[in-house]
Amino acid sequence: MKKSKLTKQLAVGMLSSIAYLLMMLDFPFPGFPPFLQIDFSEVPAIVAAIVFGPIAGIIVEAIKNILHYLIQGSATGMPVGQLANFVAGTLFILPVSYMFRKLNNTKGIVIGLIFGTVIMAIIMSILNYYVILPAYTIFLNSPALSGPETKQLIVSGILPFNFIKGIIVSFVFVAIFMKLKVWLFNQLKYQSA
Repeated sequence: MKKSKLTKQLAVGMLSSIAYLLMMLDFPFPGFPPFLQIDFSEVPAIVAAIVFGPIAGIIVEAIKNILHYLIQGSATGMPVGQLANFVAGTLFILPVSYMFRKLNNTKGIVIGLIFGTVIMAIIMSILNYYVILPAYTIFLNSPALSGPETKQLIVSGILPFNFIKGIIVSFVFVAIFMKLKVWLFNQLKYQSA
């Protein structure tokens, strides 16, 4: 029992470190505002959520964002971007973990990735309108966007960006999953033994 718990803690720590490194390799997507960056840091969090459960995935999301804030800092001085990344990542990985645990096959992964992408895009649009964008304007001491400007930014930028990010990360994860499928299923058997 102790060996299994230690293995899980080490794996979650390692996946968190990989997620942080992948978060540093972010890049802008053409046609979108430069503050919207794509990275693949959700991939290790999905692996943790599948193998060890949703809490492990959330822990990976939390650790990578804490590391990012402590090492990279934030333009606002407050971890607004990191909190937004944590919420977006959590919204994306939880449906994947749930659907995989329910169906226990590749179909569950694909359905979870589709639901995760849709949920992340919609909820992050709402949160950006009411919480995240207003927080940025407060902490940066910049003029607040008007309601129509905010809606336009969300409809033409944030919403489609999160859909595209979800699709790209999903394709990357599925490609990795197909290579690691046997290993992942063996890990699940080991965890349940």
